[in-house]
Amino acid sequence: MTPTKKALAVVAVAATGLISACSSNATTDASPAGADRQIVDKSIWPEETPVRGLTKGLKLPLEDYMLSYADTVAIDEAKNALQKQCMAEYGFTVDFPEPGANPPPSNNDANIERRYGITDETVAKTYGYGIPEELTHHTDQRMQELSDVEVEVLTGHTKPEKATLPEGAEAGGSHFGAPPRTKPARAEHNGKKLREGGCAGWSDEQLGAARQQADAFTVSDLNGDSLVRSQQSEPVQNVFKDWSSCMKTKGHAGLADPYKAMDAGLALDKDGKATAESIRMALDDIACKEKTDLVKVWFDEESKIQRQQIEDNRAQLDSAKKSKKAVLAEADAQ
Repeated sequence: MTPTKKALAVVAVAATGLISACSSNATTDASPAGADRQIVDKSIWPEETPVRGLTKGLKLPLEDYMLSYADTVAIDEAKNALQKQCMAEYGFTVDFPEPGANPPPSNNDANIERRYGITDETVAKTYGYGIPEELTHHTDQRMQELSDVEVEVLTGHTKPEKATLPEGAEAGGSHFGAPPRTKPARAEHNGKKLREGGCAGWSDEQLGAARQQADAFTVSDLNGDSLVRSQQSEPVQNVFKDWSSCMKTKGHAGLADPYKAMDAGLALDKDGKATAESIRMALDDIACKEKTDLVKVWFDEESKIQRQQIEDNRAQLDSAKKSKKAVLAEADAQ
């Protein structure tokens, strides 16, 4: 497995409890925008750095090169404005969902709150290894149904064809089929040539989003690699053993690292709430992290690795910081 794939796999494991808790409630808790909450509620947006728990105030060096959630929303708002302007040039009035309605639990790709497993006792007392209810409540926004020509003008390709079942497959069954196909859009509409990539592609070009996204992949790769390497370091391996021994004394044997605890501890009752055992295990987990100083040891070790990564990849990361600044400046100008 390449370092990148390994890194991504580990990051995915770190977020297992987070994602599972979201998916278990997102559909059932969904409500139309405006029904019982405002469309965008900034009070539930993630903090720039954690304000409580064992990761309070912690920020990894590579986070300076990442987009914050507020940055992402600003860019999406600018894209919407540009796409609406572009579509209007072809005679179409289009509305898009408002960005920022359904924030993630973490401010950026570092996912520092759960990067080293569960760390917030306040959350654990109610949700165990799950996440706060306000972050599982999904606000639905009606997406305007676009005509065939509107899709072409917006995307630069035709509306995806409906997927067909493989020969002999039953409707509703489990099967693998070819993805929906598209074709290149018509050349022009109302005598005006369509933009390459449609209005969506044009909006990205205006903002310089493609360059920023490419640079973000570099940052993401390093971010995942540092997590993998930090776990393999001697100080972190030693603190894992101390934490594991502590968990064993509390009745949770056989847990090699905090990710194993997240996997084992995410349990919900019939109402979708954390079980008493899940809550107890989560609180024990945090207590053992505090006793062994696991979060500080791991954070310090990974920070050291990231500082070296920054030195070793100075040109690429300078480019990432520059493209991030440029796309945000363009977004602010819209």
